[in-house]
Amino acid sequence: MNETLTETRTTELDDPSDSVPRIGRTMTRMRMMTGRRLIGRLAIQSVAPDLELSHLDVLDAVRRAQENGEVTVGAIAEMLRIDPSRASRVVSDMVGRNVLRREASQADARRIVVVMTSLGKNLLAEIRAQKLAFVSEVVRDWPQEEIDTFSRLFEKFIGGYEAIFLSRDKDTPG
Repeated sequence: MNETLTETRTTELDDPSDSVPRIGRTMTRMRMMTGRRLIGRLAIQSVAPDLELSHLDVLDAVRRAQENGEVTVGAIAEMLRIDPSRASRVVSDMVGRNVLRREASQADARRIVVVMTSLGKNLLAEIRAQKLAFVSEVVRDWPQEEIDTFSRLFEKFIGGYEAIFLSRDKDTPG
């Protein structure tokens, strides 16, 4: 069966008029692979085996949200599109596991914010290391010029994808 799939993909690659449909099919294959969350599972296994993938989602949301200032449970819930009570439960669990901690806001001491602990930062670093190792292995035999070209085009593609998604997403605050 793998030979048949390989032959089909090779044939598809030979037809330049098939480029846009080929991108769509390739995106589906990538979604299926990333849906298995291999990189996240490897990072958890290496650094904090008792965590779950939902913890990584929250940790990544904290990382992204802190670029814009202090992070609240409400901001996490909004970013992950989950109920605030669910976000609060996950954050509480992560505080109990010493991945996150709560502290008073520097801007308004009445407000509680969420920050990463050293363990949380180590976990993010491990996720990044796993991701880079994985990508490096994929492109190991590629000429540097192809890697450079692919990186620019992939970034351009994802930027366009995000822009279209955000312009059409009814749930995104505008």
